[in-house]
Amino acid sequence: MTWQDRITLDPDILAGKPVVKGTRLSVEFILDLLGRGWTADDVLQEYDQLTAEDLQACLAYASAVLQSEHVHLLPSPSR
Repeated sequence: MTWQDRITLDPDILAGKPVVKGTRLSVEFILDLLGRGWTADDVLQEYDQLTAEDLQACLAYASAVLQSEHVHLLPSPSR
């Protein structure tokens, strides 16, 4: 399984934000829950349309986006 199997970007759903296929639950929302301390079991219990594989796909998507990110360092101001 790859994240592409479970995550979709559709301009007609949540303004094109990445969502779990077949839902209106965005990757951003799911990651926010996990970042706030929800466990995977908490998320799966509250949102029974999700699977553990969906949560894994959200994490894999976030990892792929961060890996492709370019960091531009600004010169430090002279003192």
